[in-house]
Amino acid sequence: MRIDMQVHHNFFISMQKPKSQSSKPVGKRRAEDNPGLYLHIPFCEIKCRYCDFFSVTELSRITDFLDAICREMNLRGKVFKFFDTLYIGGGTPSVLRPDQLNRLLEHLHQHFKISKEAEITLEANPADISVSVMKELRSLGINRLNIGVQSFDNHILEFLGRRHNGRQAIRAIEASLQAGFGNFGIDLIYGIPGQKRNTWIKTLEQALTFQIPHLSCYQLTVEPETPLGQSYKKGLILTPDNDELFELFMDTSEFLEKAGYCHYEVSNFARGDSRISRHNSKYWHHIPYLGLGPSAHSFDGEKRWMNVRSLEDYIQRLNQGKLPMEFCENLTREELQFEALFLGFRTSAGIDLDDFEEKFGWNLWSVKERDYELLLDAGHLKIVNGRLQPTRTGMALADSLALL
Repeated sequence: MRIDMQVHHNFFISMQKPKSQSSKPVGKRRAEDNPGLYLHIPFCEIKCRYCDFFSVTELSRITDFLDAICREMNLRGKVFKFFDTLYIGGGTPSVLRPDQLNRLLEHLHQHFKISKEAEITLEANPADISVSVMKELRSLGINRLNIGVQSFDNHILEFLGRRHNGRQAIRAIEASLQAGFGNFGIDLIYGIPGQKRNTWIKTLEQALTFQIPHLSCYQLTVEPETPLGQSYKKGLILTPDNDELFELFMDTSEFLEKAGYCHYEVSNFARGDSRISRHNSKYWHHIPYLGLGPSAHSFDGEKRWMNVRSLEDYIQRLNQGKLPMEFCENLTREELQFEALFLGFRTSAGIDLDDFEEKFGWNLWSVKERDYELLLDAGHLKIVNGRLQPTRTGMALADSLALL
């Protein structure tokens, strides 16, 4: 299942970093920027053809995993003092029974201080959703859903290897509303081989009939080691070219903004500020977070670490009382600067020039004025109340703006 957090983790792992070894501390973080807590549930009933996120289909190991992640909570309980968001992703967290989720939540509250007003999100596959199950989840304190719809078109769902069909996607949305979830989002994918523009717009139109509070519209990424990647390598499928993808991006943004959504991050749209994903916004605003579970990442403001990408190793290490860490790195000031730019330019809020100077000790505009003036003239950037913000076309080019 696609999750925003993992998208950005892939960037952190693969990016080319500046070579400077400076490691001076950055500026003070605001008190309201509380860290987020993430749980990676590494189980799926089947693996989708396009998905490169870590998961296994050995559902018989769920109990062993739950034992292990509770041990990790014991070991990590003092990393951060307070959380105001919790995101349960994967994988497919909805394969867990409500009693298993309840065990996780009870253990979390024993070892971490979580705000009573916390946003608590669960990712769910439409095939797992019913009114009764959703009501049980609400009773556990889960107050937000992220539903992996991807498409309402059965042919596209079959191509992607999803285990639900279009009718189940519709029923899942209806069940969530009936169960009282006023705050939820759905994932949709565009740029699929053979997908026509009118087919994609029809998907968006269908989503709008439910007045869904949050939409994540992702461009399909063909990962080399996935079954879809292998088909692409063999020449069995053709993907849209960059011009087609650009037009799809622009059409999506224009269509949803006209429908009343704010386009607040490259792939994310909310029906008003109150429906913006508070948890995922922490990644884009460079706020610390703690990740638990195999392959999960964590960031404390200056250091990043990642857990092992293996269920067996994860369980074994925790059974031995060891942290399941695969790597840990201290980020230099230059690396933090680059990440702040990369993430900031992906959001409509952009970069606060005064905050950037206070945090990193240099004036971004004076250093890059010539480049930014050209981007302003080209209509890719704008300055609003001291913030350097990407326009719609700027968002389409967001990953390049930080490289200037």
